[in-house]
Amino acid sequence: MKRILITGASGQIGTELTELLRNTYGVDNVVASSRGHGKNKTVEENGIYEALDVTDGKHLGEIVNKYKIDTIMNLAAVLSAVGEKNPQLLWDVNMNGLYNCLEVARETGAMVFTPSSIAAFGPSTPKDLTPQDTLQRPSTIYGVSKVSGELLCDYYFNKFGVDTRGVRFPGLISYAALPGGGTTDYAVHIYYDALKSGKFTCNLSADTYMDMMYMPDALDSIVQLCEADPSKLIHRNAFNITAMSFCPEDIKNEIKKHIPEFEMDYDVDSVKQTIANSWPNSLDDSAAREEWGWNPKYNLENMTADMLAKLKMKLAL
Repeated sequence: MKRILITGASGQIGTELTELLRNTYGVDNVVASSRGHGKNKTVEENGIYEALDVTDGKHLGEIVNKYKIDTIMNLAAVLSAVGEKNPQLLWDVNMNGLYNCLEVARETGAMVFTPSSIAAFGPSTPKDLTPQDTLQRPSTIYGVSKVSGELLCDYYFNKFGVDTRGVRFPGLISYAALPGGGTTDYAVHIYYDALKSGKFTCNLSADTYMDMMYMPDALDSIVQLCEADPSKLIHRNAFNITAMSFCPEDIKNEIKKHIPEFEMDYDVDSVKQTIANSWPNSLDDSAAREEWGWNPKYNLENMTADMLAKLKMKLAL
């Protein structure tokens, strides 16, 4: 990677990835983009920024050519819970946006990284230690778009030789930017409310296990996969990766070690609960470990300690 374009740079992943890549590859070698202006001051003012709607393939191509981009990191997406309310918008952004990235890459020779998700699995997928290669029949439009994206990236690699790469992200937890309407968002908001009010109302049931990951590990996975030797990559576009699996009660109990007075109750959101129930409890990430050396650094214990410490500074508590 020498010249990188990030789409969706103002989002939860993009905010921190943009900073990391600017620090790693140089401010002048990273172009951040998102729809419009004013969404994220840090992203827009601390380096090169372009307003870009990924559904506009012509404009995307112009930016790639203008900056001589060799790597497109396509993070622009509508997430699971929001997507169930507006599936047409989700399909347009998630699929037509990805198609435009792949077409521009086909024409310019750029690499494309685009993340998939545990949402690519469904109710009939094995729940525990979900295999790398297994049945994928998702029941959400977000999941359908992720499976379709995996297959489309495989097609562009096999048909046109486009260097496509991706991981299946679990739920992501970050202190730098709030999530944007996903099913696992509770695992971020719980830390904010624990510090601000000592109370949290969870919208998933107490025993809902899902795979999760702290953002520093997620960012490392992107860079590590994009820098990996392509000859060693078998599952190019859909690597299972994970760091931990927990339920709301687990994260509550870990927070209570730091904030003993913390209390949590439940008001289950039926839509989010149905989505969560269709996803795996835990993933088998052995393929990522074997093919490009994936090895996360954070578990629930050290993530919780770091999240609370960083949020105290952010919130000036």
